[in-house]
Amino acid sequence: MAGRPVDHQRRAELLDAVVDYTVEHGFSDLSWRPVAAALGVSPTTLVHRFGTKEQMLVAILGRLRERIFAATNDAIGEKPDLATAARAVWTRTSDPRRGAEFRLFFAVYGRALQAPEQFAGFLDRVVADWMNALRDAQGPGTDPATATRTATLVIATIRGLLLDLLATGDRDRVQDAAESFLATLEHRDAGHRR
Repeated sequence: MAGRPVDHQRRAELLDAVVDYTVEHGFSDLSWRPVAAALGVSPTTLVHRFGTKEQMLVAILGRLRERIFAATNDAIGEKPDLATAARAVWTRTSDPRRGAEFRLFFAVYGRALQAPEQFAGFLDRVVADWMNALRDAQGPGTDPATATRTATLVIATIRGLLLDLLATGDRDRVQDAAESFLATLEHRDAGHRR
């Protein structure tokens, strides 16, 4: 793109603001003018910073994924066991203050399944982000195939519980189910430590 060089710090600030806007308003009708008006910039500024609308959407999804993973990874901490890691992921993802981010996450997930070519990067990373952390949490002595299978079950269960929570709002019922699931992991980890 010809013209002045991109100010990467300003682009990052705008991207965070665009992500916040998208979390609040959704992405199905995302267009330059409403986003620009909400941020107090011109549509031209957004085009200069992000390129096409599709490039902006890719950037939004990348930053949303980074936010979700960073927040969860911070909660997991250094070298926990699987039960501790899974509990940290559940606690962070089920926090009501993060509900809007995860509603957007599931909306994108559904859309990505319908248009995999448009959302290939998102689909490639949607499971991979947490997979390594949850495999590592099982310890170096765990068979890699077993670690992958267990991590997959943890990710799928937590995402299913979270989707149920967001869809129904029945926090007591879903939290009870989550506690039951997490207790099985704690029991499993206790058995491995013997």
